[in-house]
Amino acid sequence: MKDVRPSQQMRDLGVVQEGAAILTTPARPFNLPSERDEAERIVDELFAALNRIGQVHPFAKGMGIAAPQIGIGRAAAVVQPPGDAPAIILLNPRITAGVEASDEQYEGCLSFFDVRGLVPRPLEITVETTTLVGETVTTMYEHGLARLIHHEIDHLNGLLYTARMPPGTDPIPVEEYQQTGRAWAYE
Repeated sequence: MKDVRPSQQMRDLGVVQEGAAILTTPARPFNLPSERDEAERIVDELFAALNRIGQVHPFAKGMGIAAPQIGIGRAAAVVQPPGDAPAIILLNPRITAGVEASDEQYEGCLSFFDVRGLVPRPLEITVETTTLVGETVTTMYEHGLARLIHHEIDHLNGLLYTARMPPGTDPIPVEEYQQTGRAWAYE
C-alpha cells in the first residue's frame, strides 16, 4: 500500500479527481428550507467522506470537502478546522467581503493530492451561508480558516486552487513539499 500515489488513495476513498467536469462546473444552490432533506443527506455524505479520509491521512491545517468532490453538483461543503473545533457546514456559501491584505501559503486539494501549490488568499473574508431553515447567516473568518473556507467556496464555483496561483507558477510534487503535518504560519 506504500507505493500508492496520494491521488489514487483519494480516488479509492471516493474523491473525484482532477479532469472530471463536475470539478469545473458551478454547483447548484439549494432552495431552503424546501430542499432541507436533500441538503441534510448531502452534508451527511460529506461528513462520511471526511471521516474516511481523516482515518487515512492526518490534516494538521484542517481540511474540507465540497459536494462536487464526491460527485454531487450541489452548493454544500464541510470544513474541519484544525484541532478540536467543531466542523463548519457551508450551504449556498457566498463571499461578501474580503480584506485587501493577503498572504501566500501552500495548499493541497483532495482532487489532485500529488501536488501542493502556493496560493494567495485574503487574510480575512466575510461569508454568507443559508441555514437548513432558510435563514441567511453571515460569518467572518480569518487566517487559516479563511483559507480553508475560501478554497471550498472556490470548489462550489467550479474553481480549483491552481486558477488562483500567480501566472508562471506551478504546483510542486508532494515529495518536495516540506510542510506536511505543520499548521500555516501567521504573524
